[in-house]
Amino acid sequence: MPTSLHPFFLLILFSSVFSADEIQLIIVNNCNETVWPGILGTAGHPTPNNGGFRLCSGEEAVLQLPNRWSGRIWGRQGCCSDQKTGKFSCQTGDCSGLLQCMGTGGIPPATLVEMTLGTPKSPLHFYDVSLVDGFNLPVSMVPIGGGIGCGVAACEADLNVCCPSNLVVKRQGKVVGCKSACLASKSDRYCCTGGYANPKMCKPTPFGHLFKAICPRAYSYAYDEATGLKTCRAPRYVISFCPPK
Repeated sequence: MPTSLHPFFLLILFSSVFSADEIQLIIVNNCNETVWPGILGTAGHPTPNNGGFRLCSGEEAVLQLPNRWSGRIWGRQGCCSDQKTGKFSCQTGDCSGLLQCMGTGGIPPATLVEMTLGTPKSPLHFYDVSLVDGFNLPVSMVPIGGGIGCGVAACEADLNVCCPSNLVVKRQGKVVGCKSACLASKSDRYCCTGGYANPKMCKPTPFGHLFKAICPRAYSYAYDEATGLKTCRAPRYVISFCPPK
């Protein structure tokens, strides 16, 4: 008599049909609202799913990426199509009013998951969760099957709750994002540009220290490699929006 399989085991069976030369991303939406993931491949790299799709609360999607892929993923929230014009837009992370971002990055503030899955000189995967462009949604990237030494990149807390008033982004009276100091000031000092474009001159701001205290496993400013950048060599990774704390 046939028996049904738990979705987790179905996922493992589904995963086994893919090539060992590819890396699998499992994108999960644990938020209480729909999230529209945006995807952007670094120059010279493909952009899966044409750069975006809808992911309802409780749903997950599987992306198959080639070795050495490089790019970023972020969550868009509060997205809808205008009934009169038909134009698609999002409260945070919007990419030029497109459902599928098609090579366009998201408008900050947005929490970014950045990754380089191997290079010609190194088989290691490098990845991070970045608050350099601000925050909109909690997110994590967790390796599956990578072994000892693989790190978890994450900002699991809701920074919107404790965002300083001068960094708050509101839509329809609701706080939906928190700017970084760079985004708010656009100064070389806070953006690590110009004369501050090196780790000796560019130091974390008081806001960067706040972000780091709440999200210690995320990049808080441009030169936060020591604790922000993670490495691994896993066959698959789970990217969770609103991950369990």
